[in-house]
Amino acid sequence: MVERSKEGESLRFEGIGKQFPGVRALSDISFAVQPGSVHALIGENGAGKSTLLKILGGAYTPSHGHLQMGERPLSFRSAADSIASGIAVIHQELHLVPEMTVAENLLLGHMPSRFGIVDKRAMANRARELLAGLAGEIAPETRLGSLSLGQRQLVEIAKAMSRNAHVIAFDEPTSSLSAREIDRLMTIIARLRDEGHIVLYVSHRMEEIFRICDAITVFKDGRHVRTFETVEGLTQDQLVTCMVGRDIEDIYNYRPRPICDEVLHVDGLLGPGLQLPVSFTLKGGEVLGFFGLVGAGRTELMRLLAGLAKRRAGEVRLEGRPLALNSPREAIDAGILLCPEDRKKEGIVPTASVAENINIAARHQHARLRCVLSNRWERENAVQRIRELNVKTPSPEQQILYLSGGNQQKAILGRWLSVPMKVLLLDEPTRGIDIGAKAEIYQIIHSLAADGIAVIVVSSDLMEVIGISDRILVMSEGALTGEVLHDEADESRLLNLALPRKRA
Repeated sequence: MVERSKEGESLRFEGIGKQFPGVRALSDISFAVQPGSVHALIGENGAGKSTLLKILGGAYTPSHGHLQMGERPLSFRSAADSIASGIAVIHQELHLVPEMTVAENLLLGHMPSRFGIVDKRAMANRARELLAGLAGEIAPETRLGSLSLGQRQLVEIAKAMSRNAHVIAFDEPTSSLSAREIDRLMTIIARLRDEGHIVLYVSHRMEEIFRICDAITVFKDGRHVRTFETVEGLTQDQLVTCMVGRDIEDIYNYRPRPICDEVLHVDGLLGPGLQLPVSFTLKGGEVLGFFGLVGAGRTELMRLLAGLAKRRAGEVRLEGRPLALNSPREAIDAGILLCPEDRKKEGIVPTASVAENINIAARHQHARLRCVLSNRWERENAVQRIRELNVKTPSPEQQILYLSGGNQQKAILGRWLSVPMKVLLLDEPTRGIDIGAKAEIYQIIHSLAADGIAVIVVSSDLMEVIGISDRILVMSEGALTGEVLHDEADESRLLNLALPRKRA
């Protein structure tokens, strides 16, 4: 029988190591987390934070070392063992069933029943209790797949909290949440801490770390660098230097560049997620930012431009030529390329290698007779893109699933660098990526723009969209609400344009 953790006991990681084929993910990780505290785990992508949480959650078994709660060693053969021990881990990849309702997802495995039949009324009432204070506006009978990514994240958090766990670990919990949802989550985490829970918190957002965390452990390359038992007196610069081993003075490194002729002209575009016609232009060498709150319609607009959704009205012209954009293939052939918001679900092929993910879009152009793969081109192109974009992988044949989020994103960029490109659409390109990898992504964006590529960057990060864009378009509730130039942009102005407002 698995014994549940008890309040008042500390959680210890004792010499934890984890080895995958060709990759040492963790090496000799040792530190303690105290009850009634929020303990941050920070480090660059690939530093080992998520791997450690998967060991805590029973998804992985450590190759070396063990977990300890108080004086008792913990050993998990499965996620069920971890849950039974009073541990809940909320991973970046949401463990939910889109086809089921919110209530069914929350109570999956322990649905209330009467005479062997699911009691839907009792299930709905229990679901409302779990959602109260976190996502009370979500109806229990709503199909989960119809919710936004941010709302689904809140359902996952509610599901974890329903287990009354003593140890709760959050892996990038705010990556898809609005400012209002983040405030609610911070309140809930503070309450958990005050109730004596152990809270582990993984995030790349420094403002959240300093806002909610009591202690910080820094990882680098799968090793424990240092644990700060208090955040008092700490600065962001100190933590960044500790994480990456070097100073990063200006992460955005914005620099003006020559802007070319108009490349993309969007006139009166309407489609799913857009409430009013959208019109804008984009020039070669320009970085155009799109900012808005969750549900503003930015992702829906990008999907229309990428041929992933059908437009109801309007026109899109590329270099003066009208485009139908009836499919993603038409957009790709025209040179309009999308790096999607959810890279794990829509960007990468998780079971394929890094090389296959890079080569997949262009291989038909280099295949003999259009059907026989050119092994030489496949190998040389993958190696070139890996070197060019500094993708950290043991080899081109490594399964991309095992790469960090930042390196997966760079592999997707390598895919599009392998085909002719005129317009690059980047939807939340640095979500869940560490500060060092962000700086590398920004450098790639500026280099592409310097080569005359027209770039659109969709971002929920105000400082990011201000820091890298030549011009910023703001959206709210499916409509464009304003345009701001780089030199005139500030947080309050963009937020005011992004807030919902009454329309005549």
